[in-house]
Amino acid sequence: RVITGSARTIDGKLHIGDTDGKVTVVDPKDVESSEPSKLSIMPENLLKDLSEADRRDLFTYLLTPPPTMPRDLAEGRPRPRPRGEVLALLAGAPERPAKLRRVNIVLVAGPKDHGPGEHDYPAWQKAWTELIASAEEVDVSTAWEWPSKEQFAKADVLVFFQRGTWNPDRAADLDPFLARGGGALFIHWAVEGNPNAEEFAQRIGLACKQIKYRHGPLDVEFNRAISHPVARNFTRLQMVDESYWEMTGQLADDRVIATSREDGASQPIFWSLEHGKGRVFVSIPGHYSWSFDDPAFRILLLRGIAWCAKEPVDRFNDLVWPGAEFAR
Repeated sequence: RVITGSARTIDGKLHIGDTDGKVTVVDPKDVESSEPSKLSIMPENLLKDLSEADRRDLFTYLLTPPPTMPRDLAEGRPRPRPRGEVLALLAGAPERPAKLRRVNIVLVAGPKDHGPGEHDYPAWQKAWTELIASAEEVDVSTAWEWPSKEQFAKADVLVFFQRGTWNPDRAADLDPFLARGGGALFIHWAVEGNPNAEEFAQRIGLACKQIKYRHGPLDVEFNRAISHPVARNFTRLQMVDESYWEMTGQLADDRVIATSREDGASQPIFWSLEHGKGRVFVSIPGHYSWSFDDPAFRILLLRGIAWCAKEPVDRFNDLVWPGAEFAR
């Protein structure tokens, strides 16, 4: 017999889908020969009922590579996370509301300051601008080192991934932004506060001054006592990234979302704060570029953005998959 269709391998078997959507499962050892078809298996007149804009969107989707971080560091790269593990973390999401509130997000980056695959703030800004722009009812813009006055006025959420710093001028911008109900998310070295780490920590909980740090495997344990919506379905998470501890500031136990074990004690690694109407979410992981293509880490960051915007934490679930690295 001759079977025409698109073939993929699942658990050692060929699954061949035809134009009617029927899938035939074949043992590879039973295949005598295979060759490319001269005809497309796509249904005839597929584009007939699509508008010009819909056709443009379709071909843009098909021809544009998904946003990913540079994969320029192979040494120590963790194995891709199984797809089933990611689906389990996403389980229980409610149906998306019929009407979404428009959300304005600003991605703040700075000059790259480490080697290949580390602290690649510009690459993150580019990839995540493309990623977030693909979501419905979202306005996304970028800033270099610090948002403009106009961005502070319009933004719902500011996401910082750069080498942080703190001074009175920045306090004069961020404090009223949080007071009016804005949200701010800080990733990895964005928590650097020298020489004013004490003042920075008053806004974000903990900040870097003189700290300890470690690169390598992280066993992240989530604080189930507080049932934070960002941590839904998370109990433990294995990552390869960098942890910080012995940071400046005070953080109540009920603000700690997750910890890692360092120097024989549990150290905060994800946490959140509320300043009146404003919200702050912090992720210490984010050192390696590969973490941003880890769908589990993406879930935490995307939920953190949604939480800071006072949106349902599953608002951006569709952004977990494009360009992410996972094992089928």
